[in-house]
Amino acid sequence: MITAQDFGDYTIADDSIIDVQTITDAMMTTSQSITELAIRFFLNLVVCWILVQFFYYRKSRRRDYYFTFMVFSSAMLMLLYIMGNVEVGVGLTLGLFAIFGVIRYRTETVPIREMTYLFVIIALAAMNGLAPVYRLIGPTSANPHYALSGGTVGIMLLSNALVVALIWVLESESLLRHTSAKLVLYDRIDLIVPERREELIADLEKRVGVKVINLEVGHVDFLRDAAFIKIYYNLDKGQSGSIDSLTKAKDFVEQ
Repeated sequence: MITAQDFGDYTIADDSIIDVQTITDAMMTTSQSITELAIRFFLNLVVCWILVQFFYYRKSRRRDYYFTFMVFSSAMLMLLYIMGNVEVGVGLTLGLFAIFGVIRYRTETVPIREMTYLFVIIALAAMNGLAPVYRLIGPTSANPHYALSGGTVGIMLLSNALVVALIWVLESESLLRHTSAKLVLYDRIDLIVPERREELIADLEKRVGVKVINLEVGHVDFLRDAAFIKIYYNLDKGQSGSIDSLTKAKDFVEQ
């Protein structure tokens, strides 16, 4: 066997000769792909269900957003999973920006709390859909293969648990009471002056039937003797304030 080749004054070793190498890329088996998808899908589904069922819906009681959050989360995860397994490069980033852009072009104003939950669900779907579940074993060996990465799965579980724990703390009634705001067209503008604030609050509580914790005086119409007043009050357990800011019948959407 020739170990070196002599060309005049030059000696070139075999290991320095540039040659075409046969590279075998490791491929995940069908069962591994199914297992990976199942782990991602059901983990994301369970976590989102916990957030929506026990934290969001417990206070809001809005079935329309319940449906939206669950379906949106699953669809987002599947989309990100497929995009993450395709060599799209910049297209993946542009696609994510397009997805977030869809939220802006809406016909109904989404309240802050619902929007917050929507972004949390999108973040969870991105994390659960793109985090590597399998890792490559022996990439330089003759038989490279993929194996389930217990460490990565553990980090995914911990990350989801931390998000749930954070929302649980913030939604806890002992730490944060759910406050709502109601817009009132008020007819006694003689009471809106600062020195008669106590009388104004007492009259509003008597007529509206809620305990006013704060208020803001908005537009005042002296020709009609009316003013817009925004009152803030605490919601009881299980009570919803989703239509407090509506002032026209056409803006009402059956929940």
